[in-house]
Amino acid sequence: MSLSKQLLQNAYDNAYDLKIMKNYSDPKIYDAGGSLTKRWYVYYSFRNPITKKLVRQTPIYGGINKLKNLSERKKAAKNLCWAVQRHLDGGFNPYLASKFDSIDVKYTIKDAFDYALRKKNTVLSENSYSDFRIRSTKFKKWLIENGIDELQTIETITKKVVTIYLNEIAEATSARNRNNTRSNLSMLFKVLEDDEIITDNFVNDIAVLKSTPERNKSYTTTQEKNIEKIIESEPILSVFIKLISYNFLRPIEVCRLQVKDIDVVDKKIYIRAKNQPVKTKIIPDIMIKELPELSHLDPNSFFITPNGFGMEWNATETTRRNAISDIFRKRFKIPLKLGKEYGLYSFRHTYITKLYNELVKNSTPFEAKSKLMLITGHTTMTALDKYLRDIDAVLPDDYSNLIKK
Repeated sequence: MSLSKQLLQNAYDNAYDLKIMKNYSDPKIYDAGGSLTKRWYVYYSFRNPITKKLVRQTPIYGGINKLKNLSERKKAAKNLCWAVQRHLDGGFNPYLASKFDSIDVKYTIKDAFDYALRKKNTVLSENSYSDFRIRSTKFKKWLIENGIDELQTIETITKKVVTIYLNEIAEATSARNRNNTRSNLSMLFKVLEDDEIITDNFVNDIAVLKSTPERNKSYTTTQEKNIEKIIESEPILSVFIKLISYNFLRPIEVCRLQVKDIDVVDKKIYIRAKNQPVKTKIIPDIMIKELPELSHLDPNSFFITPNGFGMEWNATETTRRNAISDIFRKRFKIPLKLGKEYGLYSFRHTYITKLYNELVKNSTPFEAKSKLMLITGHTTMTALDKYLRDIDAVLPDDYSNLIKK
């Protein structure tokens, strides 16, 4: 045999030996044919150190069978499979451990955070996930700055550590910001608890601080008139504001609208939100009159953009909302000297107040609120009552005659 053939044969033999002597098989998912009534698990084989044969190991469940939604269980199973592969690649040997499950395997802080972020990215809306990611990342950065390396195990983070972090946020910013951070970290640790990476979500036991939320105020009659003088010269912003005022949409809901979501023939508008059913609302005649011609626009384009109706806008949801808010600030808030308590949301508060006051003129408060719920989209009377109190929509009549001397 020639030298070149011998070298090729040796290389082939070595590669074959390495392949057959690999210590473990890649983990796979058993999904019971998609049945949610049976237990799913991740399985793999590992080479027995004595017999040198690959042996099927104990199935790994990792809490995925708690999920009763097919899509969510599939995603959880993929995440678990990824975690098993990562630990096997990292040198885990089941023959040197009592058993392989997500509690006994020690996740690093980095791995645990990455795991939770990947999982939440599939179920949270764009805005919610962005907030979740930013606050989680800031906490991890704070840990590193305070001597807790991200390669330490997730059990390094204790209730005391999180409490110190939240106290620093409260002192530097506000109780509200601290509470929002607590909520996001509790969400992160809940994922880890549910999938048995940690045993307890202790963040949920940390108290919520009392805080006074900042709300947009309703506009006064004078402020409304001043805005109306400007609005006619701003056709794009005018339609945006009137969708909030007449259809009682939230600003972020207007930003999500595509041309196909507006049906002028049946006078319906379809409100889209990530991972939630599409909601249908009527378009009142007062709003129909304000809409531009839609027939020539691309159905899949965004309805409102800074450059016109039905145009392509390659930007995130948060960026789109901020862009519209910035235009409103420059065109309205600065010229009219409106404070930070006034914004796009103020139009919704203003017109809901107007509508309630008109409805209650010819009906009881309960009847008026029952009709109002269908229009605003509040799901319970309790929620609507609280909203009306918060925006001071319900005020008493002049009571001077009751106290005059």
